[in-house]
Amino acid sequence: MTGNELFLIVEDDRQILSFIGFSLKSKEYRSVQATTGKEAMNFLATLHPDIMILDLGLPDMDGLEIIRQARAVSDLPIIVVSARDQDHEKIEALDAGADDYLTKPFSINELLARIRVILRRLHKKDEAPAQSDFKIGELEVHLDKHQVLLSGKEIHFTPMEFNVLALLVQNAGKVLTHTFIIRQVWGSYLESDNQSLRVFMANIRRKLQEDPAKPRYILTEIGVGYRFADE
Repeated sequence: MTGNELFLIVEDDRQILSFIGFSLKSKEYRSVQATTGKEAMNFLATLHPDIMILDLGLPDMDGLEIIRQARAVSDLPIIVVSARDQDHEKIEALDAGADDYLTKPFSINELLARIRVILRRLHKKDEAPAQSDFKIGELEVHLDKHQVLLSGKEIHFTPMEFNVLALLVQNAGKVLTHTFIIRQVWGSYLESDNQSLRVFMANIRRKLQEDPAKPRYILTEIGVGYRFADE
């Protein structure tokens, strides 16, 4: 990433479209705008934007289909901004390949914060494509050594706990659904596995912080999944 990323805003409500476009411009981000799915797919193919901000309720096609088609050809980050606020709808979008999900009405400051998280992740990826060492706050995770340090002190993790933590750390700042985590770590998915995942998360949190009720590193997206703090 160069610091001159191109955003594709896909939104059929022209007021919201203008609002997002103006807000990005005020931060010196470049953007192009589409009001239909057809326009969005054309821009994806011809302009190759770096990040897409996507409304799901478009007049000519469902936003979920845009996510699926985009994921078939690109790994560009996708932030969904939608009035659909049910947990299963958020999960469906994230499982289809969206990186983040904001529910309307939303704060532009929150959207900009989510964008900054994604940009940091993209820049880190470019700087260290084979990164195996991560440091966030007082936490250090060394993937090659299977080692976790907190304030310089080594913390013991079981192999499965470490696999869960490694997946979260490698995707810091990104919402990971329960289904995605289970499939990545266990290789399959059963509804009953959700309870196992909750147990693993509780154990990991206890090892990473004195007060699990005030999470510092692993944040819960209620009904959806987990997000690892990126700073």
